[in-house]
Amino acid sequence: MPRTRRCRYPNCHAMVAFPDHYCQQHYEHEAEYLASRQRWARSNDKQYTHKYNTVTRYRNDDKRQQYNFYRTRQWSHLRQQVLERDHYLCAYCKVKGVITPAKTVDHVVPIEFDEALKTDIANLAVICGKCHHAKTEFEQEYYGTGQGNELKHVSEITDISSIVVLMNS
Repeated sequence: MPRTRRCRYPNCHAMVAFPDHYCQQHYEHEAEYLASRQRWARSNDKQYTHKYNTVTRYRNDDKRQQYNFYRTRQWSHLRQQVLERDHYLCAYCKVKGVITPAKTVDHVVPIEFDEALKTDIANLAVICGKCHHAKTEFEQEYYGTGQGNELKHVSEITDISSIVVLMNS
C-alpha cells in the first residue's frame, strides 16, 4: 500500500500519495510550498550561513574584530557577571516600571562609538529583545552606528533612563 498523508491546505482532509503535499484540488500551492522549503533549507545550511557570516556580515576588519570579541572567554565572564548583577531582568524595562526577564547583555555606549568601553562592566546592561531592537534603532540615529552609516561626533549617553526617554521619543 502506498504511503499517504493529509493535504497541507488548511481544513482540507483529502489524502495525498507521497511525495506530493497537496491534493488535486489545491495542487497549485505545491510549487510555492516547495520553494518555501528550499528557502528554509538554504537559510539553515551551514555553507550558506558560513558565507553570510564571513563575507556579508563581516565586511571589514573592524566588524570582524567586534564580533570575534563576543566569542572570547573574557566576554563570557563579563556577560555572566552582568546577568547575575542585574538578576536576569531588563534594565531598560525596569526604568519604565516593568519587570521583564532577559538574557542578552548590551553595551550602553556601542563598541563602534567607543572601543575603550567594550570591557567596562559599568557600560554593560541586561536587555530584552524588544528594548534591544528599539535601542539599536536609537543608536543608528544618534551615534550613526550600523551598516552604511557614518559615526557622528556626539556626546556619549551613559544613563539608561536618558536612553529610554530618547528611545521612546
